Amino acid sequence: MPLGNDDRPLVSCSSRAEDPADVVAELVAGIGEIELAGALLFCSRRYARDELAHALESALPGVPLIGCTSAGELTDRGYDAESVLLVGFPAHSFSMVSLRFDDLDNFDPQEAQGAIRQMVAGARLDHGAVPRLHQVALFLVDGLSHREELLTMTAQHALGDVQLIGGSSGDGLSFRETGVLHEGAFHRDCAVIAVLTSRRPMHVFCANYFQPGAARMVITEADPETRTVFEINAMPAADEYRRMVGMPGAELDAHFFAAYPLLVRTGGQYHVRSVQSANPDGSLTFYCAIDSGVVLSIGESIDRVAWTRQLFEGVSGKIGEIDVVIGFDCVLNRLDAEDRQLTRELSSIYVENRVLGFNTYGEQFLAAHMNQTFSGLAIGRRAA
Repeated sequence: MPLGNDDRPLVSCSSRAEDPADVVAELVAGIGEIELAGALLFCSRRYARDELAHALESALPGVPLIGCTSAGELTDRGYDAESVLLVGFPAHSFSMVSLRFDDLDNFDPQEAQGAIRQMVAGARLDHGAVPRLHQVALFLVDGLSHREELLTMTAQHALGDVQLIGGSSGDGLSFRETGVLHEGAFHRDCAVIAVLTSRRPMHVFCANYFQPGAARMVITEADPETRTVFEINAMPAADEYRRMVGMPGAELDAHFFAAYPLLVRTGGQYHVRSVQSANPDGSLTFYCAIDSGVVLSIGESIDRVAWTRQLFEGVSGKIGEIDVVIGFDCVLNRLDAEDRQLTRELSSIYVENRVLGFNTYGEQFLAAHMNQTFSGLAIGRRAA
């Protein structure tokens, strides 16, 4: 089907039903008779994955479907939980192709780049001389793989001018096993990349609402392979983190990490390097790459509600009327919103701006793996 100028909205539907068959029945009813070029699905860890995948495959044969388990969902109710969300791309306005990389410990960058380049070239050839064609790459990866940095850099290099946006799958805050959905099944230890093509404007973005505090600290012992920091300022990492925050007796949990993120300055900007867990030996495990010699500062939150409104105003300025924002919102942002009692206000803003997505274990933007950001793909209603 040739890509047209149809400005009907993207398909979105969600379910909180307990049985996977009932979930899929509600999703299918939400899709109705609309032909889909592809769809995204994000789901709570509570669902039996094999049953859910089988029900989806049976009910939506031939629909390219990618997705993952989450640490929370972003639905038409705003912040949501224990739910399944589907976002569908109508065939009259979009096309989507995808591929999967398995066994990430043995990931071959050169082979992967060849496969990605071939996929992008094929997607462009399929549409010939369609005017003002826009393309983005959606990226989903096992959030426990510890391979996001290599994968993201490899993929963006192969994609060329096609910009990458995505997130790391979650399983609540259990950190045991996540799943990435592709070709009718949930998979572990894998990544999926999909190229989305449309005449509608599409804009990717990545931002965080923290500014650096005055205190500085240096990582003096770390294991980059496991993302573990043993010493900060030549002191046990967990103890020194507490001391630098000014709360030496505090319990180090996800709520603490969300409130006092650690920032690193790279490329003239500050980025969060979020802590995932405090370990019994006094070390800290991070969500993304970390190494000895890195200088960190403690992030201080700005007015998040005002910041979020301003963010969407800027996004709207890029693409005009927003149809949907596919949101990749770090799980620590969600915890911070709950602790600061901002969930209702932020949910209202998300609903107003049609944010649909999930809470992640990390976000991917262009060639970088990020933490504690709100990242996304904004899709306009009308073709330029």
